[in-house]
Amino acid sequence: MVLEPQGQNQVEWPLVDNVVKSTGWSLPKARSEGPPFITKSQIVKVLEQVGVLLELDGANQFRVIAYQNASRALASLEEDLLTVVSEERITDVKGIGKGLGGLISEAVLEGTWGELPSLYERVPPGLMEIVGIPGLGPKRARTLHEELGVDSIESLKAACEMGHIAPLSGFGQKSQQKYLEGIDLLRRYQGRSRMDVGLLYGQALEDRVSEIEGVVRAELAGSARRRRETIGDLDIVVGAQPDDHDSIIEAILAFPGIAEVKGHGESKVSLILEADMLGGSPGSSSIDVQLAETLKERSSDATIDAQVRIVSPETFPFTLAYFTGSKEHNIRMRQAAIDRDLRLNEFGLIPEGAAGGAIGLEAAKHTLECSDEADIYRHLGMSWIPPEMREDMGEIEAASDSGSGLPILIEPSDIKGTLHNHTVASDGTATLEEMAAAAMNLGWEFLGIADHSEILNIGGRQIGVSASDVAGQAESIRALNEGWRDAGTDFRLLHGSECDILVDGSLDYPEEVRNSLSHVVGSVHALGSWRARDEIANTEALITAVEDPTLTVLGHPTGRILQGREGFPVDMHAVLRRMGELNAEGELKAVEINASPYRLDLDWRLCKYAKELGVPVCINPDAHDTEGLRDFWFGVQVARKGWLSPADVLNTRSGAEMESLLGL
Repeated sequence: MVLEPQGQNQVEWPLVDNVVKSTGWSLPKARSEGPPFITKSQIVKVLEQVGVLLELDGANQFRVIAYQNASRALASLEEDLLTVVSEERITDVKGIGKGLGGLISEAVLEGTWGELPSLYERVPPGLMEIVGIPGLGPKRARTLHEELGVDSIESLKAACEMGHIAPLSGFGQKSQQKYLEGIDLLRRYQGRSRMDVGLLYGQALEDRVSEIEGVVRAELAGSARRRRETIGDLDIVVGAQPDDHDSIIEAILAFPGIAEVKGHGESKVSLILEADMLGGSPGSSSIDVQLAETLKERSSDATIDAQVRIVSPETFPFTLAYFTGSKEHNIRMRQAAIDRDLRLNEFGLIPEGAAGGAIGLEAAKHTLECSDEADIYRHLGMSWIPPEMREDMGEIEAASDSGSGLPILIEPSDIKGTLHNHTVASDGTATLEEMAAAAMNLGWEFLGIADHSEILNIGGRQIGVSASDVAGQAESIRALNEGWRDAGTDFRLLHGSECDILVDGSLDYPEEVRNSLSHVVGSVHALGSWRARDEIANTEALITAVEDPTLTVLGHPTGRILQGREGFPVDMHAVLRRMGELNAEGELKAVEINASPYRLDLDWRLCKYAKELGVPVCINPDAHDTEGLRDFWFGVQVARKGWLSPADVLNTRSGAEMESLLGL
């Protein structure tokens, strides 16, 4: 039976997990100025899209994987793409073969896309929307299109409501209901939560589960444990004796804050959590109570899906590792096991010779004993890999017995202060004294004030500090610093500014004003102008900005707002390379991890590259009130995910060291 679409008007639905909106599924136009006609970030997005389009079109799976691998490889390429292509080295990049290398070269040097335009034309635009539904990938979307004529979100919804999907082979009633829930989830929350919201719910659930009688161990897994910038469904892994499983499930089902029980069995409970989960939970978490109260206000209307998986204490390490992921990391781990004639899964690490033809829990009876995750890694010839690093970004090689070793990752306690914070002088809500007191309560030795420069205005109202008022703020800070020094208090305010980077790369304020400051955080705020032009122009402008002798820190480098807007197009690899050169020449040029959970910009994927180039990272909360200072914790999570040690982060220095570095 073919289902007719319900009407002609298509709703523009936001998609999730790196799948762009249907309006973005098009091949970018070539620049007119000359090569590179198409930029690296544009090609990365196209290759990713083509992988999905090929599956929707029924292409060979090996071809699909080739595009997926090429997109990932190109995204990680640290060299200038035009140089690599011009020198005919594109196929030297692991994951890019001759055919795709030729396509990439054509795009860069000629601005054309071979046979790809016909692929984009063949696939109905509505199918591109459908693959954003959680649990509904390209293969299933294609089946629904072929069997039922489903070609949009609306026709999918109608098919579910009319009961046409459940009878299809390989689908069933559960899939049909899941798709309806997924459509609703997209409408409400885009399927993922910011790190602050996801961790708050996850840690509240973990705390509650840990207090249940019979629970031996309970730990948050999945993207939350890996500290992704946005978090999908929550996974809690519980270790308990089999006789206690039923009573534990009953206790979980009685929790407050459960909007819906999606299902439960002998070893798994699927839930939708709501805000009541956050109130009065027992135990404690690594996000303290005051921070939790702040985050509860931010997320009071949110819900999030969660699964609690209950296994025996002996199986717990394997299940925790498996459900922590990532998928790519797990694939590498399974291969490492195969290389040692072992079988690794969520149930155990099993010698193939002992398991024979047994599978699942039956095979797990023969598992090697592992009391924790470290034992699993040890059996595979590796040191334990922190969860944040499990993204197949080189951690397997570094952790191996013959590898270079893993870094000692930064901890929140290593931070001694931050440089980018606002007061009532611009758009903050707290005074210098109030911000300083909050910083001292955190145990910090310094706090950098960086109110907006005078050009910034919102709705026609000037937000920034006028050039004539800078000296007055400097005098207030000087007086406060003298008072603390006379009292023997090891704390100081550092007087800087968040100076706008103008469209040509110049900085706001006259040079003499910038020279009077302890530090300058250069940031882009006129996003419309920067998003309206191409990557090369923006990259050149940012490089001009970082070359200014007065700039100390490049603030929120891409301007992104998670789940709100993409950043402006820019080649951050090129910007970081130039910053590395300037640091090598003796100039201090740091790049910011803006720790606001709405931003988390610099992206963690670039932190390791900055580290390799010798570019210091500065973790800044961009606080606009005293509670906002606590957001530094999220920036530390990003830094850990980006392989950073305390020595790689500028603001792990003491107050006295910072004064020396800034020439004060």
